[in-house]
Amino acid sequence: VQLVESGGGKVRPGDSLRLSCAASGSTSSIKMMGWYRQTPGSQRQLVANLMLHNSAENYAESVKGRFTIDFDSVRDTMFLQMNSLTSEDTAVYFCYVLWGTVETGLKNSWGQGTQVNVSS
Repeated sequence: VQLVESGGGKVRPGDSLRLSCAASGSTSSIKMMGWYRQTPGSQRQLVANLMLHNSAENYAESVKGRFTIDFDSVRDTMFLQMNSLTSEDTAVYFCYVLWGTVETGLKNSWGQGTQVNVSS
């Protein structure tokens, strides 16, 4: 599975932003998808993920109630809707999928990353 992200940019505190992650390849074998973010000098941290078999969503405490993850299965595109952004949300955001079959085994794929800057 290949992932291409879009939607990052510079916004002001309190603004909203919607990130997109288009998947291609063996998309029917995707088991889980999610978003991570990383700031300079820090490890990549989970923001949100979505289990496709039961639509279970999981969010980092810092984004609960502000961010929403969803997946358009027709377009094979994952989204992260980010509302009420603060400077603490400034980071490079990466989309991620866990995919595979019994034959291939489980594999990871990452997007290229998109920068989100929140500042006044």
